[in-house]
Amino acid sequence: MSVRSGLKHSLFLRVRGVCTVLLVLILLGAATRPIEAPAWQVVSARQPEMNLQAIEGALGQGLVIGVLGGFRAVMADFLWIRTNAIWERRDRVKLDAMVRLVTTLDPRADFFWINGARMIAYDVPNWRIQEEGGYTDVPENRQRALDREQAEQAFAMLARAREFHPNKAKLYLEVGQIYMNRLKDSASAAKWFLLASQQADAPYFAARIYGELLRREGKNSEAYDFLKQLHIDLPDDPYAQKPIIYDRIRELEQELKIPKWQCFQPKAAVDTLPVEASLEEKVRMLEKAHCHDHGHAH
Repeated sequence: MSVRSGLKHSLFLRVRGVCTVLLVLILLGAATRPIEAPAWQVVSARQPEMNLQAIEGALGQGLVIGVLGGFRAVMADFLWIRTNAIWERRDRVKLDAMVRLVTTLDPRADFFWINGARMIAYDVPNWRIQEEGGYTDVPENRQRALDREQAEQAFAMLARAREFHPNKAKLYLEVGQIYMNRLKDSASAAKWFLLASQQADAPYFAARIYGELLRREGKNSEAYDFLKQLHIDLPDDPYAQKPIIYDRIRELEQELKIPKWQCFQPKAAVDTLPVEASLEEKVRMLEKAHCHDHGHAH
């Protein structure tokens, strides 16, 4: 998925609020300028020029954070707009500094952490590979090294994000997606999708992808046991995609050569069996339903 399109949409929503606050600040500034100007001339004459490096250095001491006070979120939004402009120019050194600056100013917004990590993990390695000659000329081992280097920076950023949001599933998902999509490391990705699925706000697909990654790693028995329990635990919600999980269970039964009488049956199917039927009759009914499922599985 392109980071560019996601940023454009999210920025539009954030810029609207920022512009309103900035307009108020401008009006207040105009009203106080007659008083402010003489004092500022005295101060500025005695101080070196304020620049990004000075701001970032001050953040380590908490100076700017203390001065900004309640305006930290507004300033972070404003600087994120500048970050997007730096990203457009593909200036990775300034991009890294600005992302760290913005997330320091307002660590409560997971938007900054996640989109900053995506820039670092997906865009920056592309830029560096292009700078070194492009994908056709740069050796694959060098490409992998650049991917790993940038991914590790993104992982460090997301680890800091989890200090502020320890139970937010999307931060765990982001790590898993970088492992899966950029580093092609299914085993490591699976661990993070499992962690994401265990968070209270986890989307349904986190656990489903974990089961698929187990299959990709050849852990079919483990995937089979996990998906069976997942099917039992999930609610009858269309977003839970239980029919898809059921199909995967059936595929695994074929691959693992599970005997028909030992195959998984949803609780609903068992509950519909006639109470007066004998055990042998119930087994035959379940086998018939199982064969019908195989005929419609994909």
